[in-house]
Amino acid sequence: MADPAPAKFNSSAPVLFVRNIHAAAEHYRDAMGFKLGRFYGEPEVFTIIGRDGMYVMLKQVAAELVVPHAAVDPEMWQMYFWVDDADALFAEFTQRGATISYPPCDRFYGCREFGARDLDGHEIGFGQILAKPD
Repeated sequence: MADPAPAKFNSSAPVLFVRNIHAAAEHYRDAMGFKLGRFYGEPEVFTIIGRDGMYVMLKQVAAELVVPHAAVDPEMWQMYFWVDDADALFAEFTQRGATISYPPCDRFYGCREFGARDLDGHEIGFGQILAKPD
């Protein structure tokens, strides 16, 4: 009897700890174009936001528990999204008033990317995979 095919992953959603669930979600909506989801808990402490089929879970915790990766390693993101046009997204985020941590640049690992930072100091990378040279 043949082994069954292994189950496949089909999506993911990073989870970020935030200080204020409503302020954080509204920031992602206003500065980065995410759509707000339902808020859960009593009081409300959890939500899932999304954009273009990508999702992020936000969980409100005590302020001292919010430790962005960049606080440990200044060159590390909390999350990273691959996008189809980094320059166009950068222009959109700039127009929306997002906090840009570094402008679009070409990286040695084959991505054109830029960084943005949220209200809690989480660094988010947005990278476009560059075409490989012939």
